[in-house]
Amino acid sequence: MTRPRNYQTEAVIIKKTRLGEADSILTMYTFDMGKIQGFAKSLRRPRSKMAGHLELLTHSKVLLARGRNLDTITGSQTITAFLPLKSDLWLTSYGLYVIELVNQFTAEHVESPALFRLLLDTMHNLCQEETNKESTLRYFELHLLHEVGYRPQLQQCVTCKSPLQPVTNYFSPVAGGVLCPNCGPQQALSHPITTNALKVLRFFQENDYDTINRLKIEQALSQELEAIMRGYIKYLLEHDVKSVDWLDTLRAQMKQADASR
Repeated sequence: MTRPRNYQTEAVIIKKTRLGEADSILTMYTFDMGKIQGFAKSLRRPRSKMAGHLELLTHSKVLLARGRNLDTITGSQTITAFLPLKSDLWLTSYGLYVIELVNQFTAEHVESPALFRLLLDTMHNLCQEETNKESTLRYFELHLLHEVGYRPQLQQCVTCKSPLQPVTNYFSPVAGGVLCPNCGPQQALSHPITTNALKVLRFFQENDYDTINRLKIEQALSQELEAIMRGYIKYLLEHDVKSVDWLDTLRAQMKQADASR
């Protein structure tokens, strides 16, 4: 069966690459095709009619024409602009982190409607004033890893398979989950994980955004959760996530501003 030359899809713009003086190559995560790329001619010219519909962190309907090597974007229409993610530096940094992870952990043309919905739900959640943004990121990380095949084992020791007891256990990026006190010290790169941190990670794995938004997490525990997930993601990717540097810079600037008041 011959595929039609022109087609449309629902996509979130997750990366833009400049090409020449005015053209761009867009990386998009779609509902029905997974990650795809498209060529956008003259997108960076001031009079481009598509530019506003193809910004990063935008959910759009995109029209494409098949090409020999790269499909060409011929039209676009915004579905959700997610304006808060573009008008607040903190929210922008969170949004860029989310789409960078999607780009880093996915291969092209691997369909995952569940991951597409997770991405949209996360962007919506980040736009809500009352939500805990750090919890949103931890929830997203855990469920992204689940969808791409790296769900951490949090219920039993990865090595000896014994049920984890409410004591200080060990998280091991190498093993892909938590180790009991007997196995943990023997595993390279393992580090202690508190009982509360393990409880929260399990809670995030097993619930939805509406439920986790009701959870109040103290700063020290939030920092522990971030360190655990950041270490695991760095191990899986074998490099740092670039957008993390911006998050850290913003935090440092905030601390400096608070100290000078």
